[in-house]
Amino acid sequence: MAKAAEKNSDLDKRVALVRHMGGEAQVAKQHEKGKLTARERIDIFFDKDTFSEVDMFVKHRSTNFGMDKQVIPSDGVITGHGLVNGRSVCAYFQDFTSRGGSLGEMHAVKICKIMDKAIKAGIPIVGFNDSGGARIQEGIDSLKGFGEIFFRNARASGVIPQISAIMGPCAGGAVYSPAMTDWVFMVKHTSYMYITGPDVIRAVTGEKTNHEDLGGAVAHNTKSGNAHFACESEEDTIGRVKELLSYLPSNNMEDPPYYDPVDNPVRLCPELDGLIPDDPRKSYNMKELLQHIVDDGYIFEPHQYYAENLVVAFARLNGRTVGIIANQPQFLAGCLDVNASDKASRFIRTCDAFNIPLITFADVPGYLPGTDQEWGGIIRHGAKLLWSYSEATVPKITVITRKAYGGAYIAMCSTHLGADMVFAWPSAEIAVMGAEGAVNIIYRKDLAGAKHADKVRAEKIKEYEELLYNPYIAANRGYVDAVVKPSETRKRLIEALELMKTKNETLPPKKHGNIPL
Repeated sequence: MAKAAEKNSDLDKRVALVRHMGGEAQVAKQHEKGKLTARERIDIFFDKDTFSEVDMFVKHRSTNFGMDKQVIPSDGVITGHGLVNGRSVCAYFQDFTSRGGSLGEMHAVKICKIMDKAIKAGIPIVGFNDSGGARIQEGIDSLKGFGEIFFRNARASGVIPQISAIMGPCAGGAVYSPAMTDWVFMVKHTSYMYITGPDVIRAVTGEKTNHEDLGGAVAHNTKSGNAHFACESEEDTIGRVKELLSYLPSNNMEDPPYYDPVDNPVRLCPELDGLIPDDPRKSYNMKELLQHIVDDGYIFEPHQYYAENLVVAFARLNGRTVGIIANQPQFLAGCLDVNASDKASRFIRTCDAFNIPLITFADVPGYLPGTDQEWGGIIRHGAKLLWSYSEATVPKITVITRKAYGGAYIAMCSTHLGADMVFAWPSAEIAVMGAEGAVNIIYRKDLAGAKHADKVRAEKIKEYEELLYNPYIAANRGYVDAVVKPSETRKRLIEALELMKTKNETLPPKKHGNIPL
């Protein structure tokens, strides 16, 4: 008994040393920067007393540059599993207080090991990244470690949800793992991502910049699109990661979580009957439209500040998770462009991978014209959207609220791309193109020789609008399943989701498609 007590006491001492992380001075520095420590993040993220740590006593094996004398608690990363809102999740937390959270051989082994457990168990993996990058003293072993992580990111993609929370610096090779995951969260003013930092850029190119402008949360949420969420604090970040998990299944073989709804499934939305302006040149807020329809008026929006001409969001309808893609008339008139196409395509494929039905709200005058768009590859990027909708086998429901012109009509999940149900409001305008452009083409010769060309053009435009600016020709062809009053949209969507919840569609056998990346 005495020996057992002695051994237990020895274990307690070893655990205490590791839990001390990099020591009081390093913890104080972390707090001075406005950052939490890795173990403080663990306490906030996991349900109380559910976190089980693994590989606590792993040590590095490096002997170069005096590393044999360096003690790095947990080798700079804490790994384990626990419950988040009652559901199992694996996670790793890089510890900046321990050698800057630098990634060496054994640090990477720990991350790979917890990723392997997550894949085998079929549960999400969340990485809290806070690292100075590769541990230079370990050389090629550090690079090998990054490669092993990237390999697992690719293998886990579409199998389990992968989430990255950038809680500090993330530079060089360290940025590629987050970029390979499904979702990236950043903290304003304390987290950064870049391949090369401001000092290197200045030395090589002479360009002057700073950490925030180059790779801060706002930059990556508005300019690059590399991040999906810009959070106000670490606590806000962790809370939003947990909220995102509530919309996702644990793996690709499960359905998303179901929550008993409190919102009436047959509730009408009379506010929508007057939402669309009579003047087609006037805009309205698509988010307001969505909030009237979804459960409790709440949408959870990734990429809120990127490609704002298109909205992607999670919501619930009658307690079930849905993914929403919607043109936003308040920005660029809701046109599709390079960035909006990428934003939608990625979201569609993620929802499809994790069995989340897709609901599309179309109000789109076309693809954004201009040399910047053409030279930027709008043909290729636009094709991704066509591809993603066509490839998706989850239930796909579309609502056309107003404009749906040309190729953009097709791209916003038309019947022709496999939509299971298409509704149109009476205000829908489904046509090859806008009336003015169409008249200029159809009546080019007549207008060229007319004495009062402007008057004739106006008459022809009115004639075109009266003939084609409606949903009924498409409904006559069966391309629209039903023309519905706006106020009935919520009820009809829930009915369609209920109908299609047992949808079973498979793709032809193949290794994978060749999406136009």
